[in-house]
Amino acid sequence: MQVHDAEKQAQRWIDHMFAAKSARRGAVIRRSRAWVDRDVGRRLFAAEVRRRGYHLTETADQFIVVCHNGPIRIPF
Repeated sequence: MQVHDAEKQAQRWIDHMFAAKSARRGAVIRRSRAWVDRDVGRRLFAAEVRRRGYHLTETADQFIVVCHNGPIRIPF
């Protein structure tokens, strides 16, 4: 029962995150690695980003999600 509740809570956090205005506009959202590890889990988080066709990067202690499926270029 606890595992099922934890999964439901994690999915609620993910749904809430991707319902943010910036995510809906196709912009960037970020979350700390600690938050992801504690509340969602990296596997579920990465799977959800991939399912949506978005891009996931990691820098320092943050995950950055580019909420669109277009190409990404790092010019410098």
